[in-house]
Formats: sequence, structure tokens, C-alpha cells
Amino acid sequence: MTRGESTQSKIHYKGKQEDFLVFVDDVDTYKKWQSDKSVPLAHFISTFQVFQTHRQGAQGTFDSASKMSLAAEFDTENADEAIERILENGTMQTMEVSHYTHQI
Repeated sequence: MTRGESTQSKIHYKGKQEDFLVFVDDVDTYKKWQSDKSVPLAHFISTFQVFQTHRQGAQGTFDSASKMSLAAEFDTENADEAIERILENGTMQTMEVSHYTHQI
């Protein structure tokens, strides 16, 4: 990885109508959680928010998922419950993100 870059990991869940994302800060702790649910989610997630990509897969623009879209897909409006389902059933994707800013 070059200077000014970091990695960003997200869990992508392909739903019946929408695609959902949850961002993961610590991949190693997430992997531990997969086999040991006693690991608190707060140890690897800092933003307890579900995003939807408007059927664009794991890429493209994304917005906060509404309670209505959570209820339609996960039978709950509770974001924490939806996050757990996404983490359990989604697929992880990691990409490099550039933090380089060009000044003129």
C-alpha cells in the first residue's frame, strides 16, 4: 500500500429487492465474531448504520436504508438486527482508498 492509502472493508448483502452494505473497521475482529458471537459488534463496527445501493451491487452510490426498506427485507425496522443478518449472510469486500489530496 502506498502513502496516503488505506483499506476499506464492507459487507455486501444482496436482498430480494435491494442491495445492502455495512462497513467494517476491523476485519480480524469481524472474522472472530463470525465464529464467536460473544465478540461485541462495537469492536469492529463504528457506524451502526445500514446502507442501500439501489440495486447497484456493492459499488456505486449508497444511501442510508430506510426503516421501510429494512422491514421489507429483514422483517424488522431495527437496524442492529439487520446489521447482524448482513454480517452473517453477506460477503466481504475490501478495497484500497486513496486519501491523497492534490493542491494547486
